[in-house]
Amino acid sequence: MRGEIRFLLDGAPRHLSQVDPTMTVLDYLRQVEGLVGTKEGCNEGDCGACTVVVARPQNGALRYEAVNACIQFVGTLDGCQLLTVEHLAKNGSLHPVQQALVDCHASQCGFCTPGFVMSLFAMTRHHEETPDEATIDDVLAGNLCRCTGYAPIVRAAKQTYEMGPRDDGFARGEAATLQSLAALDDGETVAVDDAQGARHFYAPSNADDLAELYERYPEATLTAGSTDVGLWVTKEMRRPETVIYLGKVAELNRIEETEDAVEIGAGVSYSEAMAVIAKHYPDMGEVIRRIGSVQIRNAGTIGGNVANGSPIGDSPPLLIAAGATLHLRKGAGRRSLPIEEFFLAYGKQDREAGEFVEGITLPLPEEATQFRAYKISKRFDQDISALLGAYSLRIEGGQVVSARIAYGGLAAIPKRAASAEAALIGAAWNETTVERAMTALEQDFSPITDWRASAGYRMQVAKNLLQRCFIETTDHTSATRLVGAGALDLGGAI
Repeated sequence: MRGEIRFLLDGAPRHLSQVDPTMTVLDYLRQVEGLVGTKEGCNEGDCGACTVVVARPQNGALRYEAVNACIQFVGTLDGCQLLTVEHLAKNGSLHPVQQALVDCHASQCGFCTPGFVMSLFAMTRHHEETPDEATIDDVLAGNLCRCTGYAPIVRAAKQTYEMGPRDDGFARGEAATLQSLAALDDGETVAVDDAQGARHFYAPSNADDLAELYERYPEATLTAGSTDVGLWVTKEMRRPETVIYLGKVAELNRIEETEDAVEIGAGVSYSEAMAVIAKHYPDMGEVIRRIGSVQIRNAGTIGGNVANGSPIGDSPPLLIAAGATLHLRKGAGRRSLPIEEFFLAYGKQDREAGEFVEGITLPLPEEATQFRAYKISKRFDQDISALLGAYSLRIEGGQVVSARIAYGGLAAIPKRAASAEAALIGAAWNETTVERAMTALEQDFSPITDWRASAGYRMQVAKNLLQRCFIETTDHTSATRLVGAGALDLGGAI
């Protein structure tokens, strides 16, 4: 094992030992490096003022991603390059992104500006040509500004491409950066303690090391994107004794399309999975786009969302309706189960001590399958669901041959609507059948009440969404589809 965290700060190598396992990248930058351009706003990954860019080697190139420094732990930087707003200007000249923001008067108080700069810089690494406004809006959606109204920032995003933003020192120096990162990476599992030796950070380099570590420390906190665990630290002031970071485990970071399925490693981020999944399940891809900002999707993982077991997680009902299989590992042993069987009760999953989610098999839909998914939230984008309904129906000759219906947020766990499915299967796909299935939902769920929605509201919307699915799959002239960036929500009411 290696007793230090190694990464590049711009082009300068950093070797850190005796690090608090939950020290955030934001605190490291401001308190250790004295780089205060990265701001603390919400400290929960919402406002984007802390946005930095992390570059990771991938397929012989660098993959640049904007992330929220306030909820990322410094240990997650191992093997990466970290860039902040201070690093973009070179040789006394502003980067094209920075210059465009100046030219377009896209900054007023300036507090949020560094985060916008870094989000736009990351955008230039992912888009060779000027993106359309919907894409720009999506890129900027995780950066909040109270002053500008966003219009000048959008104009700056467009002007950036007139100034050759990709022909910069980072592009010209990519080969040297890759070489420097390769020199830092010895393929070893990272093991770092805090100054008192009481708390520990591990970053296993392979699945076997992960399995061994988790059996040794079954009470450890596993983290991949830290989009939830980071808030435990910044908002709840928790201090886990042992943290095991999954981001360096190559076996968990693979996504593969086969003839009949998409195999998704537990460490695959939403951003990496979204396009592949959307190709086969457009509605599922759109829900993923709405889960969070680009920064959150770059960090958060589908496997983590499932393992968390939250009743309002968006991934589980989607995967349940699609008939996904969950793969678990403990030590050398592995087992698989239908994903709906993983969720037992509120806060309780079918996972033993020392057992972790290894991957998910998402079967491709059969040709005659209709798949629909609807996320209901107070804010359309980047909000936690009050309710999510997912429907996979095979209808042949006007008759329902098979049905899988799942809801999240309706009960204490995400689960299938067995009675509603039974009311549909073998019956004609018509209003009478659908009304019978809507009534059957009351047998399937005991709705919960919380500050997002009442039990009565949730049940009514769950019924309405099933009716909406019927309308969309029968009357194509009156239905409004919600697939693609910028789509509008109807709030679940029919």
